[in-house]
Amino acid sequence: MAQYDVSFSHYFDMEPSFNPAAVGKQSKLNITAAYALDMVGYENNPRTLYAAADIPFYWARSYHGAGVQFMSDQLGLFTHQRLAVQYAYRRKLAGGNLGVGVQAGMLSEKFEGSKLDVEDPNDSVFAKTDVNGNGLDLGVGAYYDHGTWYAGISVLHLNAATVRLGTTNELKIDPTFYLTAGYNIQFRNPFLTMKLSGLMRTDGTAYRGDITSRLVYTNQERMMYGGLSYSPTNSVTFLLGGTFHGFVVGYSYELYTSAIQPGNGSHELFVGYQMDINLVKKGKNKHQSVRIL
Repeated sequence: MAQYDVSFSHYFDMEPSFNPAAVGKQSKLNITAAYALDMVGYENNPRTLYAAADIPFYWARSYHGAGVQFMSDQLGLFTHQRLAVQYAYRRKLAGGNLGVGVQAGMLSEKFEGSKLDVEDPNDSVFAKTDVNGNGLDLGVGAYYDHGTWYAGISVLHLNAATVRLGTTNELKIDPTFYLTAGYNIQFRNPFLTMKLSGLMRTDGTAYRGDITSRLVYTNQERMMYGGLSYSPTNSVTFLLGGTFHGFVVGYSYELYTSAIQPGNGSHELFVGYQMDINLVKKGKNKHQSVRIL
């Protein structure tokens, strides 16, 4: 059984997409976007758009983070959309930084039954007209980073919403649990770093794990990386990216290890932009684009 949530190859730069506690973890305005085209060559293949922004701020003698995100996932005649706001409380702990976050949003589900082609027009299993519905969506998470390593845990769709589609159909969305971690290895060459990361998720029925290794070259404001990601029983993914006119641009190709042909893999494009912004101390904000690591 397929999981409700979408898998992104660039999850390491899109942590708020699955953990609200990750918003505001850097002292910068963080803007990210991604577009994934899955199973190329198949009719009605999945297409996913994601856009988000988060920012840190200081209020009532405490550090906080806030974010907003939008996701639209089209799979055949189904369209799943999510618009959510996120908040995280942040504090120093044991030499690192701990964030505890929550998110609340709305799910929008649509089924274009008017485009359905079935052999039996009297089959009542499928709606023959366009139907849609909405539902409340909640999530929680915790995130801890300490120098060269980090770890996080979160639950999305915590309230297990059931979205009504018309008068006779409904879509139940099970809670999905996430576990992520990462570690950076600095080589003797100061320009090279190996970044290791992993993400595991399950909705209690199906699961997916991703293990990623990227070699990152940095020199002042310039950055380039290449890497591989492996998802057991699913796929091998090739990653390539770097800075371009102040933006971080990343591309990945996911090659499925199943019976799907090599040319029918998945393409993903990631774009990130960061702006230095000081909401802690008084005075004018200073900003410039910086790299996402």
